[in-house]
This record gives sequence, C-alpha cells and structure tokens, in this order.
Amino acid sequence: MDDALSANARDLERELEWFADVLGARLNAYFRTGEEHPEPSSVAPPDLGDSPYGDFVRRHALAAPERLVLVLALIPHVRPQLLDVLWTRNEATDRGFAEFGGLHGVAHGGFIPTGETAAFLVAGDDLAGRFRVSRMFEGDHPFALHNVLHLATASPSEPALSGALVLSGEHLARFTTGVERKPAFNSEFPARLIETQLGWGDLVLPASTVEQLEEIRHWLEHGGTLLEEWGMRPKLRPGFTSLFYGPPGTGKTLSACLLGKHCGCDVYKIDLSMIVSKYIGETEKNLAKVFDMAEHRRWILFFDEADALFGRRTRVESSHDRYANQEISFLLQRIEEFHGVVILASNLKSNIDDAFVRRFHSVVYFPMPKPAERRRIWQSAFSPRAELEARIDLGRLAEKHELSGGTIMNVVRYSSLKALSRNERTIWLEDMEEGIRREFLKEGRTA
Repeated sequence: MDDALSANARDLERELEWFADVLGARLNAYFRTGEEHPEPSSVAPPDLGDSPYGDFVRRHALAAPERLVLVLALIPHVRPQLLDVLWTRNEATDRGFAEFGGLHGVAHGGFIPTGETAAFLVAGDDLAGRFRVSRMFEGDHPFALHNVLHLATASPSEPALSGALVLSGEHLARFTTGVERKPAFNSEFPARLIETQLGWGDLVLPASTVEQLEEIRHWLEHGGTLLEEWGMRPKLRPGFTSLFYGPPGTGKTLSACLLGKHCGCDVYKIDLSMIVSKYIGETEKNLAKVFDMAEHRRWILFFDEADALFGRRTRVESSHDRYANQEISFLLQRIEEFHGVVILASNLKSNIDDAFVRRFHSVVYFPMPKPAERRRIWQSAFSPRAELEARIDLGRLAEKHELSGGTIMNVVRYSSLKALSRNERTIWLEDMEEGIRREFLKEGRTA
C-alpha cells in the first residue's frame, strides 16, 4: 500500500506541475497580457511511472484534455490552493468570471470546479473544443463507464456544465492512497457487500441445482471471452440474469456469495426498502444509481425477496397502477442492458412477473433438503468444540423433521448458546428439540 501511495504521489506531482503550466498559459492567453507564453495545447503532459494513477491513464489511453479534466477533479482533494487564482473578480461586473465556472462549498473554502471550469481550461472560448469537453461527461466515455467522475446534476433551468465536477470516492482512493475502497452503504448506494467464510463443500444442494449454478460460474469465468474473442457481442446480451427461487433458508444467498467468492466478484445485496419509493419516478432513479455504479465492474447484484420490485404487473385501474407497470418495464430494460450478473431471489417463482422470467438466462430451484441432505447439514453444523450428548441421533432428527439449512443453523445457534450458558460444551437433546419446536412455531407448524 505504501509503495502505491508513494508512486501515486510522485506521478501526481508531475501532473500538478503540468496542470499549473497549462492553467497559467490559458489565463495568459485569455487575458492577452502581451507577454510571450506557450499555447495551452502545446504544453506536453509528463510521462508517468508505475502507479495506480499512471496505470489508469495508460489503460484507458487518456488524451491530454482528458487528463486535464481528471486532474482538475482531483485538485480540490489534494492541492486546493492551485485553483485559488480562479477566484479572480471581473472588474466590469464586480463578480467572478462566468467563464471560469466554479462553486463555493459549504465547508470547503476553496474553488470547486464545474464542467464550465473544465471547458475553459481545455478549450478557452473555442466552441468546438467546448463541445468536445461536454462529450467527456456522456455515458459512453470511460469516465462514466468506470464511474470515475461525473457532473453533478444542475438545476433544470441552468446549463449542464454548471454542475460540480465530482470524482468518485473509489477512484479518489485509488489515485491517492492506492487502496481499492468499496462503496459505502448509504442513500446514494443502497446496497451492502455480502461475503461468506464457507466454501463449496459446505453447500448442500441437489445435483441438478449445483449444475445450474455451474452455468453462472461458467459465464463469470468465460463470458468475456465469448463476447470478445469469439465475436458474440453483437448476438448476445452483455450480462447474465438468474432467478433463484425456493423456501427460505435453502441456500439462495449463500450460493450467490460462493459464486462471487469463487470467481473473484463482489456480491452486493440490494436493500429494496431504500429502492422502492411511493413517489413517481423515484424507484427508477434509485435503482439507476445502483446499476450505474455497478456497470463494468464484474459485480453480482443480488435482489433478495425480489417480489417487492419485480412482481407481477397489475391491471391498470388507476394512475398508480400505470406507473407501477412502467417501473417494471424500466427494470426489465435496465437489467437487459447491464453488463454484470443479476440474481433475483424469491420464495415463489409465480410471484415474479412473467416478462422477467422469460428473459432470465437461468431459473434455479432451491428445494427443501431431503433427509440425506439434512443429515449432512446437521453433521457439519456444530462447532468442533461442541460435544453432542449420546442420546442425540442426527440421522433420526433428519428423517423426522423437514427443516431448511437456515432453520437447522438457527437450532444449532439456540442449543449451542444453551450449552455455553451452562458453562459446558455438551449439546443436550432437549435443547435441540426445543429449538426445533421454536422454529416450527415461527412457521406456524407443529413439531
């Protein structure tokens, strides 16, 4: 980490010196001081070393104007005083120069650059140059595709370039400390990173279910080769969508985590309570934030209890029904355009809208485990430090009680805590039976 940090610092020192020279040349050209100064476009960018910042610039073949905009977005975070010169007041209007752009922050005392600042720096008053700068903020540019930077949304009545230049937290960390920062769960990114310490050997599922999970794993490992090297991108959709359905506790979430763990992909569980809104248009906007952040990152997006968002369309009897159906149509389109893996989980397949089901690449059923599978789960469920009393027959418990893997783990938790509360390691049969009874009561069944 320290090596990456030091390498970034060295390369950014070169970039900041270059930026200062370009900014000086631009201001001199703009104010026509009469002194001999180079044209801003003739100031060559420096060569970069082996740093995360340098690697990013080379990998995406960023031209000098793009590098200037990227450094401009970084400056408020690393050397804000470099932009103080742009606070210069226009004596004719007794305010700042409109062409310099910039915003005042709430707590930050420095100059916050906007799209207008980027346009002035790169193009001055050259209209064609300004238009080329605007294209840097479009969705097909690497800045947007890789969630590097964007313009904050301007007010409807204001020019788009008046929005602040915003560098993503992940890339700020990469270009400074060199640490890959995971996005934090908040209202702007309503998804949580989920992981597991278990392995494929801990997953007890029928062979047919495991075989279908293998199909997703194959896509994660070889999908890029299929699309690019085999030339199938024009013929195939870019991502993979799957429906996991079955009773609670049968391994849907664990399977998603294991797929991510095996293939080196982060798995993000979407918090639907923060996605679904009663206000028209807000659900689409909230979901778009997640998909925009996840695009081109090899993430797996996991929608648990997906019925709330991907449920059946309703017959249009009110404006609310019409907008609800529009939401489903938006979701369907957004998922089909997504370049990653999307997994929807539901207790019942029939709860999911048919338009989604028809377009899934796979539909994976997670049944309740059979007696032999339940026995395997029971046998591996307890801590190695625990001891089962002699009366406990795990085979008999597996035969007698139809329980999911998640439910079995709840019973293990209950009976193990009971043993610890007695300051001993022995699991009692009575505690296990009481744990099973409690689980049945929760489900409205009797043991």
